Amino acid sequence: MLEHFFDDPVVVKRLRSGPLSPYLDSFAGLLAGLGYARGTAGAQFGLLLRMGQWLDGNELTVAELDERIVTRFLDEEGCHRRRRRGDRATVRRFLDHLRHEGVIPVPERVLDVHPLALLTRRYVQYLQVERGLCPDTVHNYLPFVERFLGERFADTPVRLGELNASDASAFILRHARSLSLGRAKLMVTVLRSFLRFLLQHGEIETDLTASVPAVSGWRQASVPQYLGAHDVQRVLDGCDRHTAVGRRNYAILLLLARLGLRAGEVVALQLDDVDWRAGEVTVRGKGSVQDRLPLVTDVGEAMATYVRQDRPSCASRRVFIRARAPHRGFATPAAVSTIVERAVDRAGLHPPIRGAHLLRRSLATGMLHRGASMAEIAQVLRHRAAATTEIYAKVDFEGLRALAQRWPGDEVTQ
Repeated sequence: MLEHFFDDPVVVKRLRSGPLSPYLDSFAGLLAGLGYARGTAGAQFGLLLRMGQWLDGNELTVAELDERIVTRFLDEEGCHRRRRRGDRATVRRFLDHLRHEGVIPVPERVLDVHPLALLTRRYVQYLQVERGLCPDTVHNYLPFVERFLGERFADTPVRLGELNASDASAFILRHARSLSLGRAKLMVTVLRSFLRFLLQHGEIETDLTASVPAVSGWRQASVPQYLGAHDVQRVLDGCDRHTAVGRRNYAILLLLARLGLRAGEVVALQLDDVDWRAGEVTVRGKGSVQDRLPLVTDVGEAMATYVRQDRPSCASRRVFIRARAPHRGFATPAAVSTIVERAVDRAGLHPPIRGAHLLRRSLATGMLHRGASMAEIAQVLRHRAAATTEIYAKVDFEGLRALAQRWPGDEVTQ
């Protein structure tokens, strides 16, 4: 398989002469499956060739390879030549490959048995199993819990029964000012959730959730930020549909602008979720809820073009794949928001918010301006609570003008 990346038989022969040679052909197959180009793969094999020579020079065998050994190699390598940014990822990928092939053992997972670490793992299990929260949400919860516990029990034994109302309120008051309104509200939600968990599992005897102060910032205090239909079209037209990346991004933007998908829903979209014959797409929404949405014509055409012409061949079943190797789905929803931000910049627009949610809000506002009811908007956006959709009533200026009462003393002149 080395011949997939190297035409020169001398180079292939050299690679097959070192201590790592029995495993390089299969590793080449792995890199080919991940979509690595010849130049990038060549640099990786050059690093592995030097690592094999370093092992020989230090009288080490392949069976002894682990993270500690490769760190020693990389440190010494860095003293003699400029280290490439991807070197550490290369040796980590090669170690994973050796473990998959059974050449070296999988390291035993060392669990942190500190009481706070054990408590945090129990809380994570509670969120995932009992509350059904998705991994991204759990990931956003943990820093607040760890900070609260770390500050409260920094230099003292962990005695959860000693927690009181002032601990919770003091934590919120101490940190709320340094956070954005959204993060501050999330901190309140997390702390109440954690205290409820402690109560349900018998760690505390008193319900302390009421002691967590709310953060001011009323739900209807602001007007949703959105783009008009003309500006949304400018964002879409800014994609260079003569390139594979441009066609991929165009399909993503259409899903956001036409169907109102969230960034995380775009990331999670699988090939099996698209029913091309029925013209439907299954969307994995919040709370593990699945909805079937109609695949409108322009969205379906853009997705079909990307899947047929541009989607890299890889093992991942995600619809949208990274353009650069390793070919796999986007790691986080932030990647989709970045695509939107760059598209908005190309369009020369400067809205206060520029992430993926901007197009979802623009869809809802556009529907409202075209006469759609709140119930219809809620159905398209898949809102579970009517109050979530009500905020869009504030952008219906004509409707609000009809409801506005005349100011006392403001007489109408004939």
